[in-house]
Order: sequence, then structure tokens, then C-alpha cells
Amino acid sequence: MIALPQPEDLTSLVLRTDFTNDTAWASVQAALRTGKGADSTTFASDPTYAGVSLQELIDADNAASDDDKLTYLFLADATTMADVERGLLALDLADEPGRTFRVPPRWYADVSTNLTIANMDFSEFADAVDESGRYRGVTAD
Repeated sequence: MIALPQPEDLTSLVLRTDFTNDTAWASVQAALRTGKGADSTTFASDPTYAGVSLQELIDADNAASDDDKLTYLFLADATTMADVERGLLALDLADEPGRTFRVPPRWYADVSTNLTIANMDFSEFADAVDESGRYRGVTAD
């Protein structure tokens, strides 16, 4: 069984699972390093995780010790690499394991920071996605 990489303290893990386009991966990293999200990310790029399924990630987290469990992570998957917007796949590992939504880099820092400090729950972001399944910020009703 695989073990999940551990993010640095007070950062979110962005796990690369698609290794078909190094230029796209560099673009994802550059987009997340700009602006207010610059210090909120631990990048993991290890071919061991190529094509890993969501269930394998959930199982790996379930098998981890309590100290090594994650509550969420972001995936740079095949969709991320092919998407001009480079939307990451956010994956819940704690409350509703397997629940996902896409988050474009523009909104990554907001989501990452609030999840890292437990200011908001994963479901609050997942419940606020648009019709395409992407989180694009909170809008006033």
C-alpha cells in the first residue's frame, strides 16, 4: 500500500498524479506560487502516484497513523493538466471521504488557507461549487 506524502506545517498537499506533461505541471506550480497562495503549498511529484485512484488515496490515509492522517489534499490529475484553467481536484479524506470538487488556482489560496486552519469545512466549499463542479468563491445571495 502507498503512503501519502506529508505536507509541511500549515500548508496543503498538492499531489501530482499525471506525468504526461511537465510543462503543464510547471504551469500549475507557477500559478499556485503567485499571489497570496505562495507559501501555502507542499508540492509532491513522485511517479509512484501516477494514475492513483481516489479510493487508493482514501485507503492510504485510512491506513496512516493518527499523526500522519490528512483531512484533505489537492490533486494535479489528468484533467488538471489538460484544462487551460488548471483546476486542481480537492479531495476530502475525513468527513466525507471521496467527495471532490475542482478549484482553479485563482481560488486555491482561499480554500487551502481556510481548510488548513479549520476555519471552514470541506463541505462548505464543495456545497458552493458552480454548475461545472468548480469552486469560484462565495457569492452573496
